[in-house]
Amino acid sequence: MSGSPTPYHHGNLRVELLARAEHRLEQVGPDGLSLRGLARELSVSHAAPRRHFADKEALLDALAIRGLQRLGAELDAGVAGETDSLHERLTVLARIYIRFATRHPALLALIFARKHDRTKPEIRMAGHHAFAAASALIDEAIDDGAIVDDPDLAAMAVLATVHGLAMIVTGDRIDERPVHAVISRTVHTLISGLQDNRAQPSPTVHDSGECTVAPGCPPSP
Repeated sequence: MSGSPTPYHHGNLRVELLARAEHRLEQVGPDGLSLRGLARELSVSHAAPRRHFADKEALLDALAIRGLQRLGAELDAGVAGETDSLHERLTVLARIYIRFATRHPALLALIFARKHDRTKPEIRMAGHHAFAAASALIDEAIDDGAIVDDPDLAAMAVLATVHGLAMIVTGDRIDERPVHAVISRTVHTLISGLQDNRAQPSPTVHDSGECTVAPGCPPSP
């Protein structure tokens, strides 16, 4: 007599599929993922995952959206809890983003591979919400006169800098310098390029991460 058939249902299968897929994504990348493989790992029938994801592309889209939602929640919580110092708030934003990139490098790569695809409006919308706190921070800084630039260009400069810094950190390409000091100095350089340097002197940020000389220096990390 043959063994019992593979069960079709498995609790909240969609959530379990996404969790297992994200774990496997970091191990084998998107090319190594398959619905049949996930079904086998979760001990459900090969057909069961297709009740939630029509194909592998749908699964990858859902992973990207889920990752953006989690990143957005972390950025919102981190930036909301900080002071009015632009340097400090951008530094916290960069630290949160880099922490996410360090913990989930394959997921972040998947997000950026799909976030700007015009055929995937759900992912584009999730990306808009994920970086809403950063956009609001930039808008406030422009309104307050802390930086002088077009909001879209300023947002692009912030994202490009933070994302590029994340790739450098996760690629272990910062030599022996402390990560927190590299982040603080990079944010200082970014702000200097976005503000009217005639208005006030720029703070000096040392290798230790300490900021001195000018008003607006954040507390030492």
